[in-house]
Amino acid sequence: MKKAEASFYLDRLRPKEDGTCSLKVKVTHNRKRKYISTGLDYSEQEFEKVFFRQEGQRLTKAQKKKKKTADEFLSKAKAVIDKLKIFTFTSFEEVYFENRKIEGSVLSAFEDYIKGLRKENRIGTAVTYECAKGSLEKFNSNKDFEFAEVTPRFLERYEKWMLDNGKSKTTVGIYLRSLRTLFNTQSLDKSLYPFGDSKGKYSIPVGRNIKKALTVEEVARIYNYKPTPNTTKEMARDYWIFLYLCNGMNVKDFCLLKWENIEGETLTYQRAKTKRKKRDEKPIFIDLKPEALEIIKKWGQPNLDRKAFIFPHLNNIDDPDRQRAIYQQLTKTINKYMRQIGSEVGINKNVTTYYARHSFATVLKRSGASIEMISELLGHSSVNVTDSYLDGFEREQVRQATQAITSNFTKGA
Repeated sequence: MKKAEASFYLDRLRPKEDGTCSLKVKVTHNRKRKYISTGLDYSEQEFEKVFFRQEGQRLTKAQKKKKKTADEFLSKAKAVIDKLKIFTFTSFEEVYFENRKIEGSVLSAFEDYIKGLRKENRIGTAVTYECAKGSLEKFNSNKDFEFAEVTPRFLERYEKWMLDNGKSKTTVGIYLRSLRTLFNTQSLDKSLYPFGDSKGKYSIPVGRNIKKALTVEEVARIYNYKPTPNTTKEMARDYWIFLYLCNGMNVKDFCLLKWENIEGETLTYQRAKTKRKKRDEKPIFIDLKPEALEIIKKWGQPNLDRKAFIFPHLNNIDDPDRQRAIYQQLTKTINKYMRQIGSEVGINKNVTTYYARHSFATVLKRSGASIEMISELLGHSSVNVTDSYLDGFEREQVRQATQAITSNFTKGA
């Protein structure tokens, strides 16, 4: 049996805002891989210099210290591999993490939770928690800080630090909700719990919800736009229209669609976001309009295997991280060309895939559909979630609706 190997891996697929990438230890065995976070970030140039430096190149004191920390992670992984008589990733993780300080440690709790998320293939959520962990590490100089140290004052200082560094309240809220989730998994004295709306507690900020809906007339402009045939731009336009027609489907669910999801002119699927939940989730039913069927005919890949993907983006790709990279890249491609199309047809909005979902919900609302029906079509857990998708009425509708309040006014009175 081939021995497992450990090496450094620079995560170039998810660069950070400052251009650096996370350094991880990659453990490979029988073509399968696991990644261990080191908590260190490198630019590609620094990574090449530090780990593959040419003869005569010198490192700064800070670079040497940072490299020493990285080497300790790699050495530990190699030592665990050598220690195991029979290698499995489960046994490796048990030995690797057995001596880690976990009692009350916030960052260790993050690592455990992230590991669980990745085992469940909840890659997007895992990345969110990794970002929250990295942000808290940068904010707090003590890397072993415990839950008892996270007080309302600590959280207020963190919020201010984030805002001073150009982060939005939305980002602060996302990261601190992740931290709050970890608090809720700990057996702590209730008096130590810092979150809440009462006096002396910290209330997580809520970002401003920016509406992202188009009018039905603007959607028609996009549909009637004629891009050059057989181009990426045409594909992006068609995909956006398909997402809109299919109840505002997201790109991940779009990529995961299989031929078995279609029976006649009905498409049935369950959102990937809710599949992991224990309670029974209602599947989403979509009445495939002729325009949606035409897009499937144009861009789909015919296959007698009902379990084959309809669209060609995930063929032969099983790795969750790689799949996520494909969802993200396809989303970027669609958004790039939709911005161009929006500008060309006179839509003064930053049209993205989110607009397809919000527009579907808002157009239905304006047509008189109940929020309960819209909520079911979107696959939301409650109508409260649906409310956030619904844009305000158009100005002309408001003008007509409020005309009565001045109907008896006399000019010149």
